[in-house]
Amino acid sequence: MMIGMRETVAIALITSLSTLTAAGLTGLVTARTVRRQVTGQLAAAREERAEQRTLRRDQERRDTYVSFLAACDRAYRALDTGWVGPETAPGEEQPYPALRALDEAYNLVLLVGPDPAAKAAGDTVRSINEEYAQQRPLHREAAGPLATRHRTEHLAALRRRAERRDAFVTIVRTALGADRVG
Repeated sequence: MMIGMRETVAIALITSLSTLTAAGLTGLVTARTVRRQVTGQLAAAREERAEQRTLRRDQERRDTYVSFLAACDRAYRALDTGWVGPETAPGEEQPYPALRALDEAYNLVLLVGPDPAAKAAGDTVRSINEEYAQQRPLHREAAGPLATRHRTEHLAALRRRAERRDAFVTIVRTALGADRVG
């Protein structure tokens, strides 16, 4: 009888150990699977947050660039008033407020970047300031619109405006990923 009981105990122990081993393996496999899933979900969440940050940054840049271009337009209208006179130009009386607003818009471009966009904006601001500096001494001459008296300088200024604006737009479109295939 003792021998039969030992065999029964041995079988019970083997069965218990097999069950425990199977349960342990199942738990280990489950834990690894859950860990893999959680890791994947965390990676997906990080990727989504990074994408959201990129979208917010791009929208902030887009808004800043549009504001900068609008400030350029106001400065150009103020300069147009200097070239053709306040009675024929849809501009501002004095260019200084428009140039101040342009400087403020430029500061925002410097903050949001990237460097190529900030450099192009700086080139545009310098060009506008140079045009204003060119205009100022010409106003001391005889009466009449500057655009008529200094046609060559006026046309050159208009050409520089278009070149600077187009260069800025080309660079910021690249910064905004306008050339990306999405």
